[in-house]
Order: sequence, then structure tokens, then C-alpha cells
Amino acid sequence: MKKNAMIIQISLALVFGILVGTFLPMSGPLLKPIGEVFLRLMQMTIPILILGQIVQALGSIDLKELASIGTRTLLIFGISSLLAALWGVLLAVLFAPGTGMEQTDRLSPIIEVQELSLQETFLQFVPDNIFDSLTQGSIIQIIVFAIFFGLALNHYTQKQPESQLFQLIIDFNEVIIKVINYVMRLAPIGIFALVSSSISQLGTQVILPMVKYLLVYTLATLLFLLVWLIIVSIYGRLHPLKLIINMKNISIMALATTSSAITLPIELEESQYKLGLSKRISHLVLPLGMSLNSNGSAMHMALTVITIAQMYQIDFKWTTMIYLAIMATFISLANAVVPGAGLVSLAIIVPQMGLPIESIAIFGGVEWLVGMLRTILNVNSDVYSAILVAKSVDEIDYEVFEQT
Repeated sequence: MKKNAMIIQISLALVFGILVGTFLPMSGPLLKPIGEVFLRLMQMTIPILILGQIVQALGSIDLKELASIGTRTLLIFGISSLLAALWGVLLAVLFAPGTGMEQTDRLSPIIEVQELSLQETFLQFVPDNIFDSLTQGSIIQIIVFAIFFGLALNHYTQKQPESQLFQLIIDFNEVIIKVINYVMRLAPIGIFALVSSSISQLGTQVILPMVKYLLVYTLATLLFLLVWLIIVSIYGRLHPLKLIINMKNISIMALATTSSAITLPIELEESQYKLGLSKRISHLVLPLGMSLNSNGSAMHMALTVITIAQMYQIDFKWTTMIYLAIMATFISLANAVVPGAGLVSLAIIVPQMGLPIESIAIFGGVEWLVGMLRTILNVNSDVYSAILVAKSVDEIDYEVFEQT
């Protein structure tokens, strides 16, 4: 309920921001500092949020149970999320939802985009000093360190079960999430100020790219789900229509709540009693997927960044697009379960790609619709991944699947 109330408030803030920016353009310079304060508050905890969330996710894995099926599970997670990000980039390039802004002289200045060679791109993933990475906000390097730290912490707590270190990290993450919740309470004010100042500067022509963006994102999500369905049906030897019917409650819950966490209990139940997956597989892959497999989030970030680049008349080279897809895949590991999580993710990746962070404000108005699409792709991809893993170890009960 609180999340829905926040989305309604953000949507109203967008509408009022457009009206004020259109009819009172002189208010832009006065409101812009308020919006910038909100963006700074969002950014201040992001490096720590990412570090803590990934460490907790990896630190909570049962390595003994994961050893038998873990490699194939993580491989499916990684490949599907990367393909989702690349698919988002491709659809954004093909349909160019960010084009249509004619008055380019009114655009705010941007950070120069650093074009990297393929070798330099992969070198950027590895930190030489984690404290420098935290200070500079090098997200991809923070994620790489967090993966190593999380696995090492897991190994340590297995040998030292009396240690309270892992619980300390869980408690610390809860505090960071609470800080972000405090900041997000200011989101309607921040979004109003940012949209008003943006519209007063850019004009109402910025609305058209938002409509195109939403249509392209919807198409990208539906086509990616269709490909997923075909692959799972063929490999798992499951009738695609029957699979859709058996998953309808999961899909409806994902769309209605826009929350992977809330949908997880029904995923666990129906994967076992309607899809015929073994409890061993469903209770390992699905909770793990909620943290480490976010196809929808990866696609959302990649497609949105390309859209913003088009709005600001920037052409990314193919190496930069690959870097973007890989970064979106890694950042999707650190999804925060907070209201407006899509805006938090964009606040992470947009500055990393050399784009102005204030550009994410205009996307606040479509966050609810985007959240529905992002969540159903996240959730259904988790279930599809579990089906692939279950089939690979022959743990699908076809009688259960057919009887419902």
C-alpha cells in the first residue's frame, strides 16, 4: 500500500511538474537546486548499498547445496541477464525512443563520454584500490570486490558458525535500506522540482520520447518473454500454453504488486505444486534468483540509458554499448527492494555512462508501468531458470504439471 501511494505521489508530482514547467518557466532556476539536493541524497548511499546487498546475497548461499547445481544456475542467471541487457540496447537502437528533441541548444551540458577499447573496457572492471573505487563511485569495480568478499565471507562463516560478522552485515544493510526509504519519501518533491526545471529548459517535446520509450520497453519485454517461453518449452518438453496457464497466478501477482519479494512465496508454492519442480530446486533457485537474476532490471537500465543518450544527441560506440550491457547486468545484482527502485537503479548507472543524472527525473512518471514490466520479467525469468535447472537434473514431475 505504501509503495502504491508513493507511485501515485510521484505520478502526481510529474503532472504538476510538467504544468509548472510549461506555464511558469521562470520557476525553473528556483526549483533546480531542490531537485539536485534530492539527487545527491539518492547518490550518497549507493556505493555502500551495492556493496552490502551483493555481499549479503552471496554470503547467505549454502555452498554445500549450491555445489551440485550452482554452476548451471549461476550460468543461466548471468547469460539471461546479459542477453536481456543486450536486447534492451538493440531495441533502443532500432526504435530510437529518445529521438524527437529538436531544440538541442537548450539541453544542459553533459559529461564527456569516455570511449574505451575492448581491452580497456574489461580492465575497468577490476579495482586496484577498493577505497578509491568507493570514493570515485566506480560501481562496476565495487561489484567485483563485493563478489569476492561475499564468497570469502560465506567460506569464513561456514568454518566459524559462531561469528556474528554476517549478521552485522545484514543489520547494516537494513539500516542503509531505511536511509534510502527516508530519502525516497522526498521523491515527490524532488521529482516535481526536477521535472519543472527540465520542462522549463527543454520544453514539452520531452514528453513524446517518454511515450515512445514506454512502447519500446513494452515490446522489448514481451518479445524477450516470448523467447524465454519458447526455449523453456522446447528444452523442458512442456506445452507452452499449459505453462502460461500454470504460471498465471505468479504473473498476475508480479504485475499487481510490482515486487519480486512479495511474489516469491507464491512462486515457491506453485513451482512445486503446479509446475512440478522439486522442492530442492525451487527452494534454492527461486530465492537465489530474486537477488542474482534480474532480467527485467538489466533490460530496463540498458534501454533507458540508450534512450537518455538519444535525447542528448550522443552516439555510443559498440564497445561502449557492450560495457553498458555488462554494467547493467552487474548492477542488477544489487536491486534494492524499496519504493521507486527503478529510479535508484538509474541513479547508479546513468552517471557511470557520462550522462546527466537529472535526466532520470522525467522517467519517474512512468515508473509504475515500467515497474510492472520489469517485475514480471524478473519473476518469470526466475521461474524459467528454475525449470531449466530442474530439467537438467531430471527433477520435473510431469504428472503434476499436466494435472492442474
